[in-house]
Amino acid sequence: MADDRASPERPRVEPEIIPPDRSGHYSPWSSDPFTTTRGTQRLYITRVGPFGIALLLLAFAAVAAIILIAVLGAVLIWIPIVAVALIAGALFRVLRR
Repeated sequence: MADDRASPERPRVEPEIIPPDRSGHYSPWSSDPFTTTRGTQRLYITRVGPFGIALLLLAFAAVAAIILIAVLGAVLIWIPIVAVALIAGALFRVLRR
């Protein structure tokens, strides 16, 4: 067993290779849109310009503002709860004497 550590483990099962459907017809109402093929598609990648950078920064600022508002809202909800608890504690202490 110690001698086999240097050699990689062989797969226990051969993978099954399923060829793509070569029927040639395309149906836009297909139940699985990810398996249909309609030919070659191109993906164009360009540099982000100043307008795109401004929009990206605006989106980041909007997300940061939403997170800040949520955190401040959570803190502001606890202020009256803590105040009520302190007042109730002070009243119980005064009434207990």
